Amino acid sequence: QVQLVESGGGLVQAGGSLRLSCAVSGRTFSSYVMGWFRQAPGKEREFVASITRRSPIITYAEYADSVKGRFTISRDNTKNAVFLQMNSLKPEDTADYYCALKQGVDGSPITVNYDYWGQGTQVTVSS
Repeated sequence: QVQLVESGGGLVQAGGSLRLSCAVSGRTFSSYVMGWFRQAPGKEREFVASITRRSPIITYAEYADSVKGRFTISRDNTKNAVFLQMNSLKPEDTADYYCALKQGVDGSPITVNYDYWGQGTQVTVSS
């Protein structure tokens, strides 16, 4: 099995920054995509960002339009971890943030395409 554990959430003022981490343990895969999603109260879970390793030195990242230029996703394959640096946070970024793993090399913004999920970490941005 695969376990994903998020950390780094918290309360921050608008304009501030947070860095989320996701540790991956258990079964490993030769190729996989890591993604971040979020779910605000009363709303559906939505895509935030994903990152794919195309080669030992080339990664490919995708972002939701709402976070482009403010959020940066990165991964450390030696530590089996993925990160989400969130800058210029807005109150509308308030949500539970989830990391997810998808087998293969093709990124996807679709939740059902991801095979494993963490329990989430809460991010609250005050105005």
